[in-house]
Amino acid sequence: MKKGRPNFTILKIKRASLFLLGMVFFLFPSNNWYSIVQATYQPPKTQAINLEPPIVADYPINFTEILVPQLTARSAVVIDRDSAVVMFAKDEQTQLLPASTVKLMTGLVALEHYGLDNVLVAKEINFQGQDMELGENEMISVESLLYGVLVASANDAATLLAQNYPGGTEGFVKAMNKKAKELNLKDTYFANPTGLDNDEEGNLLSDYSYSTSLDLARLARVIMKDPILGEMVATTQITVTNVTGKIEHHLYNINELLHWLPGMKGVKTGWTEEAGECLIGYVERDSRGVITVILGSEDRFGETARLVDWAFSNHQWQATNPSRQGP
Repeated sequence: MKKGRPNFTILKIKRASLFLLGMVFFLFPSNNWYSIVQATYQPPKTQAINLEPPIVADYPINFTEILVPQLTARSAVVIDRDSAVVMFAKDEQTQLLPASTVKLMTGLVALEHYGLDNVLVAKEINFQGQDMELGENEMISVESLLYGVLVASANDAATLLAQNYPGGTEGFVKAMNKKAKELNLKDTYFANPTGLDNDEEGNLLSDYSYSTSLDLARLARVIMKDPILGEMVATTQITVTNVTGKIEHHLYNINELLHWLPGMKGVKTGWTEEAGECLIGYVERDSRGVITVILGSEDRFGETARLVDWAFSNHQWQATNPSRQGP
């Protein structure tokens, strides 16, 4: 063999050896390289549960298509209690002065903070508008004050509840507005616990409350779900006393519809010269309930009665849940 030339015989032998080694690995695999796994399919465990669809409130349908009688009210709304469907609306999102209908929120915030048997002392209360004639240093329960606020629309009672709240009246008003946000009353603002919009000289306050008929209807719906507040706003008259029982306060509800409109169960009147006549009403008939709000009216009682009669005379409640029959 000449120097510098490769030995082809040796090279062929090496290639053949590598080929034979590869065939050995291919034909005789080892369990070290792979393993066979056998598995039996197991279906997932299931458990039957009883799940019923939520009950949807029946829907009021105007089957006569008769329109609401003409109103003097600047704003008005009628909503169904259960479904919250708006059955009628007139400028329902216009922000107006709410007068003493504000006291619904006053009562709600006070009830959430105080116990009914808590005792407050009347001090430095300025008498303006409607009141229950609290005496200086008179000790009286929160329950009696709430009756004063919601039955007699007493400004002195509302003021006393606010004064004793953490942070005083300012803290109480902040709580009122916080609660309004929680209830999604987005077009409502509270400046005080009374709803007064004028000072003692009759001048319009620089900071005053405002709301809409739709927001007030939503607030009334919350009030009527509370058994304590619901009972208070339906009270026509009551006598409460101070803690000693020696001082009596005779309270009369200004809502005259409680006396003669069938099914009327509240909820709150309001009036100032700037706001006009205001009334939030709640009526139950044949297991149905409607909430009405009148703002800026010249005849709040007459127009509320006409709205109520229109709602019940011209609507049928249609079941939206096919598995449930309406009452």
